[in-house]
Amino acid sequence: MTVTAPSQTNDPGPVSGPAPGPVPGRRLISLDAVRGLTIAFMIMVNNNGSEHNAWWFMKHADWNGMTPTDLVFPTFLFVVGASIVFAFETRLHKGATRAQLAWQTVRRAVVLFCFGIIVNNFGGVLNSFPHVDFGGWRIYGVLQRIAICYLIASLFYLWDRRWQTKAIAIVVCLVTYWFLMRWVPVPGALPTGPGMPVRDIPFLDKDQNLVAWLDRHIFPGRMLYETVRDPEGLLSDLPALGTALLGMLAGMWMRSKNNLQTKAAGLAGGAAALIALGSLWALEFPLNKKLWTSSYVLAAAGISCGLLALFFWAIEVKGWRGKWTVPFLILGSNSIAAYMISELLGSVLDLIHLSYNGRHIGPLAWLYVNVFAKIPDGGLASFAYSFTYLVICFIPVWIMYRKKIFLKV
Repeated sequence: MTVTAPSQTNDPGPVSGPAPGPVPGRRLISLDAVRGLTIAFMIMVNNNGSEHNAWWFMKHADWNGMTPTDLVFPTFLFVVGASIVFAFETRLHKGATRAQLAWQTVRRAVVLFCFGIIVNNFGGVLNSFPHVDFGGWRIYGVLQRIAICYLIASLFYLWDRRWQTKAIAIVVCLVTYWFLMRWVPVPGALPTGPGMPVRDIPFLDKDQNLVAWLDRHIFPGRMLYETVRDPEGLLSDLPALGTALLGMLAGMWMRSKNNLQTKAAGLAGGAAALIALGSLWALEFPLNKKLWTSSYVLAAAGISCGLLALFFWAIEVKGWRGKWTVPFLILGSNSIAAYMISELLGSVLDLIHLSYNGRHIGPLAWLYVNVFAKIPDGGLASFAYSFTYLVICFIPVWIMYRKKIFLKV
């Protein structure tokens, strides 16, 4: 882990031979802004105050389907893929070798994966310290999935920078995952043995699906998040890689020799095509964030690409870079720090016990029940709490930005 003064490249960062595009070292402000907006929404939806009262768009779909909240994670992963192109091209232009970049990529992925382990289990460690049960730690998680996809996509880009190979890899990832989920029998799904999806068991059954079965056998006793399944399961990293590679294609397009208007139009057209393809595939392979289905990859990436197209048009084409972009840029330039702060802060504050109706609760819970819960509209109360928590997390990130401290892995 390093703490540095601001870099002039987009990070996370990664390809072979020269690639045409913008002047190396110039930040793509629109990409930073989309990353910042995504992190802001991620912090809010992860800290609703009251999951029961929260408005529908601030909650994940229960299983099949997709809400705006379900777009947060894939949008961030999409931006990771796009950022790889800009960061690696800048480093290659400055004389870094592919071997150096490959080693740095591996190191970053390992550190990021470890950060994810810390985020998952920090609260449990604090509550049980000094008696820590490592055997019950959750291994999967958001940062872990980002680390795996970042590692594979980056090394792939270093090995081959052609857009055609990325397109082929995306098709392979998504079609292979569909085949595994649809046509491979799930072991133990029936009392007599394996069960074939659709014929013997419901397609994408919550518990009896190949992703859940594999995770239960890899980490028995560690499925603490949803008991018998994990929303960041190992097998679903395959289509998640497709999300990162779609972002990489967007990054390659934005670095092309085309003029800015053409790039913006291309992003918009790509967004429409992906949404259409994802919607059509969803008729047979439903949208499902927790299983990261192939249709979900396409539809979510389409919406992410559309958001990027909008920001690219407004900031890069029209030059609208006023104060409205500043909060997004502050969060986007220190996205890992913002996420870590938002995830760890609650666990730390829970060590403080406040009295409420004869029982002890943490400061955040006390704040919700004594302030926000008094708002008559439950959805508004939950949203106000989420926004307040975002502001609290924003303050240390803003201080880091002012002092030019940027957390990189």
